[in-house]
Amino acid sequence: MDNLKILTENYLEYCKTQKRLDSKTMKAYQIDLRQFSEWLPSTNVLEITPCILEAYIARLHQEYKPKTVKRKIASTKALFHYLEYKEVIAINPFHKIQVKFREPVILPKTIPIHTVEVFLSTIYGQRTRAKTDYQRKNALRDAAVIELLFATGIRISELCSLKMYDVNLYDKTVLIYGKGSKERKVQIGNNDVANILDEYKNSFLPEMQNCNHFFVNQNGTVLSDQSVRRMINKYSSLAAIEMHITPHMFRHTFATSLLEADVDIRYIQEMLGHSSINITEIYTHVSMSKQRDILVAKHPRKDFHI
Repeated sequence: MDNLKILTENYLEYCKTQKRLDSKTMKAYQIDLRQFSEWLPSTNVLEITPCILEAYIARLHQEYKPKTVKRKIASTKALFHYLEYKEVIAINPFHKIQVKFREPVILPKTIPIHTVEVFLSTIYGQRTRAKTDYQRKNALRDAAVIELLFATGIRISELCSLKMYDVNLYDKTVLIYGKGSKERKVQIGNNDVANILDEYKNSFLPEMQNCNHFFVNQNGTVLSDQSVRRMINKYSSLAAIEMHITPHMFRHTFATSLLEADVDIRYIQEMLGHSSINITEIYTHVSMSKQRDILVAKHPRKDFHI
């Protein structure tokens, strides 16, 4: 009898050492596969049939949103692909079922450009009015974080993972390690952004050297994504911004702004680190102001004389 728990542990070790999956993906796999094994009536992998899988998928649909269901199915499917590859099972039960469902299109939320400007002005204002060196340094670091989020469209996890030398201020580039261990290099196109990053680096160099990360706290530890979220909430409150702003919204705003400025979507795909153009195309649905400009200027109805 093959114990599913042991086989799952073997698979997770394979994902970690052979596939070199990142920690967040590994954590998601662990949660999804533990949940799957706990639900099963039997831990004998040879007894898992297409009917059992279909019942499990039906249960997922009852409890989770489509995006989460899709991920949990993918995790389970990957396990069975591994078991088939290792010849633990002769027939993969996933081959006998069709897993297709339509995900609702959830449009990415963006921040109005004027709000981004107010947000940044608030940070710089806090720096100017700071009463202590500690407050002044924190505001400098916070400005550098938000400037880079908006200037490059970098993910929050990627930003917090940046090593000390990933940000090259001599040639104004940022080396980003994205999903699936894919590397991309994004240019810093604005001198004000490059200058504030340079000022931040000079001020925080000892702390950066302490942990070899670019964004750090004043005690020399790595800046966490939760710290960035708290920072955003703090400045949103100070600026009296009513909308809830998340780090990812700066990425959405970056992409949408470039699209509205007629930048080729393939360049945007490359800068965002999307593996497929289909993912980037979500932003074509967001550009309502661009759509309005086109319809006002180009639609033939404007030339009617009735």
